[in-house]
Amino acid sequence: MASAAEQLAANMNFGAFQKATELHQRILFTLGALIAYRVGTFIPIPGIDPVAFAQAFSSQSQGILGMFNMFSGGAVERMAIFSLNVMPYISASIIVQLLGTVYPPWEKLRKEGGEAGRKTLNQYTRYLTVVLALFQSFAIATGLQSSPGLVISPGVFFLVSTVVTLTGGTLLLMWMGEQITSRGVGNGVSLIIFAGIVAALPRGVWQMFSMTRTGSLSGFAMLAIIALAIAVVFAIVFMERSQRRLLVQYPKRQQGNRMFGGDTSFLPLKINTSGVIPPIFASSLLLLPTTAMGFLATAELPAWAQWLPTAVGALQHGQPAFMVLYGALIVFFCFFYTSVVFNPEDTAENLRKYGGFLPGIRPGKRTAEYLDYVLTRLTVIGAAYITLVCLLPEALIGFYKAPFYLGGTSLLIVVSVTMDTVTQIQSHLLAHQYEGLIKKSKLRGGRGAR
Repeated sequence: MASAAEQLAANMNFGAFQKATELHQRILFTLGALIAYRVGTFIPIPGIDPVAFAQAFSSQSQGILGMFNMFSGGAVERMAIFSLNVMPYISASIIVQLLGTVYPPWEKLRKEGGEAGRKTLNQYTRYLTVVLALFQSFAIATGLQSSPGLVISPGVFFLVSTVVTLTGGTLLLMWMGEQITSRGVGNGVSLIIFAGIVAALPRGVWQMFSMTRTGSLSGFAMLAIIALAIAVVFAIVFMERSQRRLLVQYPKRQQGNRMFGGDTSFLPLKINTSGVIPPIFASSLLLLPTTAMGFLATAELPAWAQWLPTAVGALQHGQPAFMVLYGALIVFFCFFYTSVVFNPEDTAENLRKYGGFLPGIRPGKRTAEYLDYVLTRLTVIGAAYITLVCLLPEALIGFYKAPFYLGGTSLLIVVSVTMDTVTQIQSHLLAHQYEGLIKKSKLRGGRGAR
């Protein structure tokens, strides 16, 4: 017999969606925030010569700056107010979460602080975001000013205005992401990155067809990239929906003359518990030290800094250094973020508290060890899957010199965020229908009492 949730899900239709007015407001709020973000990617910072900057950017567009430009929705190539995007916020989140596992006071806040501890760590993340944004924006302003012809009126005013504008843009996006998460639908930061990638996808497809028409990309290579992109999408959907379901049993207990319990349920463990966080974190860490490096590589460098162009070249798409470093960071963050979001000891303790147990496994420590054993092996599969999805298309695109907007990282983020957002919409619909059923039952109960 189907459960109540399954029956509600089966009855979801367009009529139910029309009645969910709160969900309408959430969706409209999310769309409005994303539109405001897209408008900001077209507003340039003051003092830049757009023609000279476009020429300077074109020489670096296939490297790490091109990847940064993809995540920012084209804001970097226009040097817009949202050029830093949410990358400083993501980098700050990485640092705070890492310190939350090794720094005792923050570890105590994370484990024992509850909601107040979580809010305190979030506040530390915001403060660190300001510091990182100031550092990155100052590096960008210095790099732009040191490149001949990019800045119309170099000087202190340009440095200050650029730092304030870029830092303010990042803080505004951070606030918008938090508002989308609380008042909209989906994860706000992920949706902002999603919107930037989706906005760049049509241009990437057009560039690929243009390269095929001019002969710089063969027809076979174009078909191979399209086939691989479709295969990657199917693989992402299959793996993101895959899970290991552990059987949980609850013993029977007697109260008076009645028996309670004896039920069974499942503890679902996703193969990819970390979601799209590993490639986003890995990309953010790769972009953090190289944000200004691409601009400095075009400037007149002193003798001691002549190694910068070589370092930039080693971080081009398809280069061995980029592939190795990117893959290693993805694997690391798969295991790290899984350990952050899922604690086997807490799960085992909650099962024991409510009388649940895994068949054949003693409650308590043995259950926690078994959950850790299963989760570790699932994470190995998940890390291998994410690494292959992100690196194989990148290698193919790097070999054929095709636009990397169709790479595995962008497809993983787009597909995963879409699935997560659709799931949240369905959850809101289920909650709305459930509330409607409760109201109907109360009305019927009131009529029966009369």
